[in-house]
Amino acid sequence: MLNTIGVIGLGVMGSNIALNMANKGEHVAVYNYTRDLTDQLVQKLDGQAITPYYQIQDFFQSLETPRKIFVMVTAGKAIDSVIGSLIPFLEKGDVIMDGGNSHYEDTARRYDDLKSNGIGYLGIGISGGEVGALTGPSIMPGGDKDVYEKAAPILTKIAAQVEGDPCCTYIGPKGAGHFVKIVHNGIEYADMQLIAEAYTFLREKLHLSVEEIAEIFETWNQGELKSYLIEITAEILRKKDELTGLPLIDVILDKTGQKGTGKWTSIQAIDNGIPTSIITESLFARYLSSLKEERINAENILSGPEMDPQNLDKHLWIEYIRQALYMGKVCAYAQGFTQYKMTSELYGLDLPLKDIALIFRGGCIIRAEFLNVISQTYQEQPDLANLLIAPYFAEKVKEYQIGLRKVVCEGVVSGISFPCLSASLSYYDSYRKGTSAASLLQAQRDYFGAHTYERCDLAGVFHTIWQ
Repeated sequence: MLNTIGVIGLGVMGSNIALNMANKGEHVAVYNYTRDLTDQLVQKLDGQAITPYYQIQDFFQSLETPRKIFVMVTAGKAIDSVIGSLIPFLEKGDVIMDGGNSHYEDTARRYDDLKSNGIGYLGIGISGGEVGALTGPSIMPGGDKDVYEKAAPILTKIAAQVEGDPCCTYIGPKGAGHFVKIVHNGIEYADMQLIAEAYTFLREKLHLSVEEIAEIFETWNQGELKSYLIEITAEILRKKDELTGLPLIDVILDKTGQKGTGKWTSIQAIDNGIPTSIITESLFARYLSSLKEERINAENILSGPEMDPQNLDKHLWIEYIRQALYMGKVCAYAQGFTQYKMTSELYGLDLPLKDIALIFRGGCIIRAEFLNVISQTYQEQPDLANLLIAPYFAEKVKEYQIGLRKVVCEGVVSGISFPCLSASLSYYDSYRKGTSAASLLQAQRDYFGAHTYERCDLAGVFHTIWQ
């Protein structure tokens, strides 16, 4: 019997994707450029229909036609190298799927190169980490619709399922799938940083123990803040270090890593004039955290505000920080979905916003309770400019802005850095103002550079001789 699909790249994600496919009834051929990872996967098998191959020719010959090959290797040159090695064996109608975190522009280039030879290419965003890869991730495929249809029976089968629907949908042409994934990761960066700032306030201002904060996050996860990241935060805070007996969070070095996708989100937004200040501040927060040695030195030189000891009403302020976190998350998702909308219009991608929200409900890292509301919002208002002005969220932020304002102000006077909470408030206040000080900036630009300006009361472009 020929294999229905092949998987190349057997690291943690690739191995788990292969196991997921086999567990869902597919016959899977697997290949890795080094034998060790193939052997490790073989040792995990428990009767699954996975056949290892150690020569690329044998791998190819084992696949039914048109061949469907899922590539799960490191983004960048490794993908190009794999594609280059496959080309001599590929035939018209075959399909290559890149499930890594590739840059969407690289995906578009590979798509064009392969399409000219009659080969289908799908750039597939995958979210859910190693557990999601095994049990059901959120899947974001981009490429030609007819090529997607060849792979759809398998992709929808291995995706997370929510209320009977797969968390997989056709996203759009060329690199659309990987574009949606990088912005997903930008939202993820912001969401994580907002949660970290809420944790900081609970610990440094309310002086709560790690155990008490874990209980708060667990409670929050029962309500409108319910999400994967809130859930795992509670679990993380309950974890004890086996060596010291301390909360594990207290022995983890405060230097945050990143693999580039958040950076790509910000660069794309900057290049296209899209305001993603919360997402970008979360990226800068990671960069600043990496300067650990400098921060230790600065702590001994730079001073913060002198504060009189005060006892804040814990119950009141826990509610304020809950409101602040919810509003910050709404603003971050609003920026991400605005980036989807504006980019879709700019490049004619026709991104299905309501469907994107739906496939984020399961498997992926940013899955959250209010994604159902976001999807319903775009179902009813497909041309909505910004989630903040949707009736449901407009009412929520009207109510919760007091919590965000109080938390940000308390942080400022206390010398606590809240890059994403404060950026959320600035974004909200800037977006809700019909008139701003940008008129002064335009006047300055015209003064020193004769860049001209428009007027509120007359049509046309104007320049003033200022001196």
